[in-house]
Formats: sequence, C-alpha cells, structure tokens
Amino acid sequence: MSRKVTDKAVGNRHVKTIIIGSGFAGLGLAIRLSKQGRNDYLVLERGSDVGGTWRDNTYPGAACDVPSHLYSYSFALNPDWSRSFSKQGEIQQYIQGVAREYNVLDKHLFNCDVTAARWNNATNLWHIESTRGSFTADTVVSAVGALCEPALPDIKGIKGFEGETFHSARWNHDADLTGKRVAIIGTGASAIQIVPSIAARVAHLDVYQRTAPWLLPRMDRPYTLPERLAFRHIPGFQRLSRAAIYAARETQVVGLAKVPALMRAFELLAKAKLRLEIRDPELRKKVTPAFRIGCKRMLISNDYYPALSRANVDVVTDGIAEIRANSIVTKDGTEREIDALIVATGFHVTDSPTYNAISGKDGRTLAEVFDEIGQQGYKGSAVANFPNMFFLLGPNVGLGHTSMVYMIESQINYIADALATVDRLGLRTVEVKRAVQDSYNEDLQGKLVKSVWNTGGCASWYLDKHGNNTTLWPDFTFEFRRITKNFDVSAYETTSVESSRNELKVVAGQ
Repeated sequence: MSRKVTDKAVGNRHVKTIIIGSGFAGLGLAIRLSKQGRNDYLVLERGSDVGGTWRDNTYPGAACDVPSHLYSYSFALNPDWSRSFSKQGEIQQYIQGVAREYNVLDKHLFNCDVTAARWNNATNLWHIESTRGSFTADTVVSAVGALCEPALPDIKGIKGFEGETFHSARWNHDADLTGKRVAIIGTGASAIQIVPSIAARVAHLDVYQRTAPWLLPRMDRPYTLPERLAFRHIPGFQRLSRAAIYAARETQVVGLAKVPALMRAFELLAKAKLRLEIRDPELRKKVTPAFRIGCKRMLISNDYYPALSRANVDVVTDGIAEIRANSIVTKDGTEREIDALIVATGFHVTDSPTYNAISGKDGRTLAEVFDEIGQQGYKGSAVANFPNMFFLLGPNVGLGHTSMVYMIESQINYIADALATVDRLGLRTVEVKRAVQDSYNEDLQGKLVKSVWNTGGCASWYLDKHGNNTTLWPDFTFEFRRITKNFDVSAYETTSVESSRNELKVVAGQ
C-alpha cells in the first residue's frame, strides 16, 4: 500500500516531472505516468489530501451537477455510486480510493504550497520554491483547477464585520447557524445548494442576488440494489449506461455553441419550473433571469425555489452599499441586521493568483502574459513563453454541459504523449510556437462568436477583461479528444539534449 510523503521538508531535489495539484487532473496524470513506468515525478499539493475542489468544498448540500457515472475516470469506474448525482463526501471518497488503488500517494508531497516556479534559460530547467523546499524539474505540469482560489467581493466595510464570516469554499463547520440571522452573497452553483440546506434552521436568511440564474430540474434519485448489482456484475452494463449519459449530454453542444436558438426548449422548461415552484408573482419576477439560458452556467436544483419561498427567507436585489459591524446596508438605504455572513461569490477563474507565481523564459509571469494577450493557450495544454510546461484545465477547456473528467483525460493523453515524444526524440525543450497559438485562438474565438455564451446577453466569469471567452470549449468534447490524441511536436519550437549540452559547455568556457 502506498503512503503519503510526510517529511517536513525535502531540501533541494531534482525531479524529472513535477505536477502541481492533485485534484482529478493532477491525480489522473500521476496515475498515467506510473502506468507508463515514468516514476521520476512528484506531485506537490498544498492541501493535506488529494481531491482538490471536492476536498475543499464541504459546505452543506455540496454535490455534483454531472451524473455520477460520467463524473469518474474511464479507467476506474465506480459501480457503487449511491445515487445518480453524487454528493461531495462520496466523490471525495472515490478520489481517495482511486489514489490508494493505483499506489501513487507515495509520489505526493502534501501541505506543500508552491510559491514560485521560474524557468532558467541557462540550465533549461524549472526552479521551484515551495513551503516544503526547493526543486528543479525538466518539466512542470500545472494541474491547478479553476475552482480553487475563492473570489472575495470588494465591498466597503466587509473586513469590519464582527459576526461569523466565511467563503463557501472555506466553510467553518464550527460556526453554528441555528437560530441566527444569516446573509449569503451570491446565487451561483454553491449558493443554490447552501440556501436549501440551511434555510430551515436559521432564524432568517437574506439572499443577496446580483443576477438570477436559470434553474433546471435535478434528476436525482438513489440507485436501487438491483441497479448497483447490475453495474457491478453485468459485463459492459455500466459502460453502456455511461455512454448513454455522455451522448445525451453532448447533444446540448448544438444549442450552446452552434445554434443558440435551440436553447429555447431548455428556457421553456426552466420557466415552467419557475412558475410551478414560486407562486408569489413579485418573488418570481425577482428571480427570473434577463438573459438567454446557457449564457451563464445552467444550474440544477429541486429545492432552491421552494427555499426562497419560505417565510424566513428574503431575496434582496438592491446592490450592497456597505457592510457594517452587524448589518448590511443596500444602496436604497435599507439596513438589515445579521449575525453571520456567507460569501458565495465564486472563484478567480480568468485571474487566478497562481499565475503570479509562474515566470517564463523572458522573466514575465503568466499573469503578465495573460494581462497583455488574454488567457490564451494551445489546446488548453501549453502557453508560448513557457517551455517544458504543460497545463491541465488550461484556457478554453471548460464545459457548460458535461463532465470535465472527459476533458482532463483527453489532456492527459496529450501530455503523456508529449513526455514520451521528448524522450524518444532526445529533446531538451519544447515550447509551443506563438504563431501556432495565435492561429489556434483565432479559430476558437471565431467559433465562440455565435455561441450562446457570446450572444446570450449576460456578463459571466467565462469572459476575461478583454471580453473574450477564454474559459469554455466551443465544440463537441469528442472533437477535443481527437485533437489531443497525439502530441503534435511540429507545433512546437524544440531543442535537443545534445545542443543543450554544447551550449552549457560554451557557457562554462570548455
């Protein structure tokens, strides 16, 4: 059985490949490398365990909005899912179980926060500083997910609030909200799960809404014993079920990315749900979105609207002017007293703080590069100016309709083949050509022009400050799988191991 690396520090150490982060992406790549016999790698994880967002997001009601059988590795199907849409704890247990089963925990360094990663042009190595020591590596793979850095609202007085306050992704389980006056800021994916989970036990709940989300029914139910037995014992049954779910989800791409008018059917369903579940016309008007469905993330819930209809819940649509020691004041001058404040305002997606820690060959950080050109990459897996660095869940890999694990495994195929190609051809460095990256992104943005994300009339976290959608993949996921099947070395500037040795000899004066 594998064990976790628990040394307090590791000093200076060279590793052929370093993976930063161990959620679904980083863990999946670690397993692939081990399967290929590429054992000279290390996973640096700032948390105390694998799991990423499923380790960190433990708020009440936390659950996945992708069907369970699709939200798992293709090489590690789980016949024992308890229900069609799994809850946070069950997903985390699944990830932990996979890590144990594939014996990769001894390749992890936990509680290790990477503070800097710098490319050294003289040595052609990445130099990495962390809270657990320094490292050099031939190749670095960033597997830092998009939903890992909580975004805190810039509201006057928020730091002076004297009651309990925390972000949904950093839930304080020691805080007892029973009988308290609570406010929650945000109405996104986390908030619509939190609100129904706490509404019945708090004295009063104010839901501060900036933009109303579109909600669809959550087709969730427990799996029966015969179903679980079939998943486990009938050959191919679970994979067939998974394939059917995948195909059904993939049909949504036509409306989301290609013919937005087709989203009208989903919008009619969402409106019918809204009318059925909220009888109060004034409240219904408040929570009716003013943009086309799909423009922002489509959410699923069966209990959010009923929770909003409770007598002890108010939806507040006036903007927040300031937060005082024990209250929130809205822009119309109304002051509402509260005992606890929950911030459910999402994450830094297009402006992750981790970008400031990564410096490329010209000394600029990833944040500086993205600030200039926008969050652009090549196949979501490489960025010009950052040699020997690959990304899992990089630019334009996100989805609005199906499982991210499918995209992650596609990228793992690409990166694993890249590492094999580097060894086979005796390459020292690989860096995507800027012209290739520019052409790739021009094509991406061209596809996005007519998508619902660009024409649906909303502002979302999908867009960067340049107004470009640098988050989502604008096509079928099987098309992404096709273009990442093999590493296309011709798209990269390369140097050989031999040429690098000669350059070092010149520098050394030999």
